[in-house]
Amino acid sequence: MVPAGARGPLPHPDGLGRVLDALLERGYRHLFVSNVDNLGAVPDPRLAAWFAASGAGYAAEVCPRTAMDRKGGHLVRRRADGRLLLRDTAQTASEDMGHATDGERHPWVHTNSLWLDLPRLRELLLTHDGALPLPLIRNTKTVDPTDPTSTPVVQVESAMGGAVALFDDAVAVGVGRDRFVPVKGTDELLLLRSDVYEVGAGTGYRLLAGVDPLPVVSLDPEHYRFVHDLDARFPDGAPSLREAVSLQVRGDWTFGAQVVVRGRVRLDDRGGARRVPDGTVLEGSAGPGPGGTGPGGTGPGGTGPEEAP
Repeated sequence: MVPAGARGPLPHPDGLGRVLDALLERGYRHLFVSNVDNLGAVPDPRLAAWFAASGAGYAAEVCPRTAMDRKGGHLVRRRADGRLLLRDTAQTASEDMGHATDGERHPWVHTNSLWLDLPRLRELLLTHDGALPLPLIRNTKTVDPTDPTSTPVVQVESAMGGAVALFDDAVAVGVGRDRFVPVKGTDELLLLRSDVYEVGAGTGYRLLAGVDPLPVVSLDPEHYRFVHDLDARFPDGAPSLREAVSLQVRGDWTFGAQVVVRGRVRLDDRGGARRVPDGTVLEGSAGPGPGGTGPGGTGPGGTGPEEAP
């Protein structure tokens, strides 16, 4: 596994070459690489057998895009030579971001789960003097990620997914959402903590989604950006989301225990800290529309969202 969105399996080219040589000497032929924050990325014997039989040097797993895949990249084909390229959102101009994240135009999101032929990878390393020529990605951050006013810095990185352009026979394979369970932010972490997911019986690790499609969660980044923000506003755990279509929260809301979300629910910013009492059922629209603004919901004694004391 590799860090989320980061560079290849090992940062030092000599180290990578030595590892590849050791694997090849032991008879290994294929390598599976995935992001550490993709909790659905597990070795699959069916995919391994397919990749081995394909004869390809490189395969990328792609899956159907959802509204929560705002940062997901996608594969495109280069007109000059027909090779596949990874188009990452971090490499996309702001004026093109709307098109790049359009689920109708690009319905398949790149999971960054990769299958590689080790002899071919070793050959590429030798061709390029021990370092793959991967595209550079520029990310603007702050020295202290929890403090947006701290010194701004530029982080330069490369993604192993960008190696797709180095293989003339690279292919993509469509997989289900069960193989793509990313946790890149608190929106996805809340979904993971809810009753939407459960651990598969007898596996001890494989996550199973109890609903399809998954609810879309969007939390106000001003109040829920970091894990400690999420923990403070959901002190009794995540609400039930099995009957939800979407949950959009704007403003500073703290959720009580045993809250249930149904349909499309949106809590608006009403100024100041607010609270959703224990046992509240937040009811929204069930159709494809935007949902109600600040639904009242019902709970013990008919209470709805209220201002925190």
